[in-house]
Amino acid sequence: MQSGKQNSKKWLMLPIEEEKIRSINPLTGWVSAKNTQSQLRFEFLSKEDAIKFAEKKGFAYEIDKPQMSKIRPKSYAANFTS
Repeated sequence: MQSGKQNSKKWLMLPIEEEKIRSINPLTGWVSAKNTQSQLRFEFLSKEDAIKFAEKKGFAYEIDKPQMSKIRPKSYAANFTS
């Protein structure tokens, strides 16, 4: 199965996590975080919208250049040949 690119045109804003904010809860064994802001995730339709939001809220931000992926078409028959 090949994944599509339908929902890949969004800009994502994630908080930068501090080191060792996650720990294993000794009672349950689940991963816990002291800072719940690390669980936030914002999606925007454009880079400009994301920048405008960050500046309005007073967030420091970095922009990572999107990675361009190369799609290599495959045929179904290639699954059965070596």
